[in-house]
Amino acid sequence: MAPSGDLAVDYDRRHLALYAALLEADDAGGDWRDAASSLMQLDVTDCDAEACWRSHLERARWIVGDGLGSAIDAFNERRSAVIAE
Repeated sequence: MAPSGDLAVDYDRRHLALYAALLEADDAGGDWRDAASSLMQLDVTDCDAEACWRSHLERARWIVGDGLGSAIDAFNERRSAVIAE
């Protein structure tokens, strides 16, 4: 499952490419099973697969919407920490 809450976390930063691909697939009208299988390597016959896919898609929509400010702040903090090391 994707993280929840009102703060972007390192997991979100590491999964930005996945979030973008999920948004693109969903906006194109793709079937969730195709995206879950090809993008997330989920076994779509697993009873939790759709919930996992949905949580990531919802998180992706949050990141590019209401969570954008939090994401920018969090990702800049992480980048600054890496540069300082």
